[in-house]
Amino acid sequence: MPCKLVSFATLSAVLALSGCSTAESVSEPATDEMAHARCESKAADFVIGKKATPELLEQARKRSGAHNARVLRPDDVMTLEYRSDRLNLNTDDNLVITRVNCG
Repeated sequence: MPCKLVSFATLSAVLALSGCSTAESVSEPATDEMAHARCESKAADFVIGKKATPELLEQARKRSGAHNARVLRPDDVMTLEYRSDRLNLNTDDNLVITRVNCG
């Protein structure tokens, strides 16, 4: 009798835990853009002296190879974490780009 009780408890535990698992664990393959998303700011230097626009930001992002890009005004609050896949276009008060860097 105790053997049947242990077997029943084991079977119950296995059935309960099997509901928590998936049949197959599939990870998303990295795309070429994500795999090579390191920012090269020199490729975006062509924007210095120009007025920041969404179109110019996207052109600079693509040329630099960055995955993300942002425009930073002098008084903007920003996060300080370094991201090698992000392009920053620093502007003056008139939105004229004064500096390009990654991070």
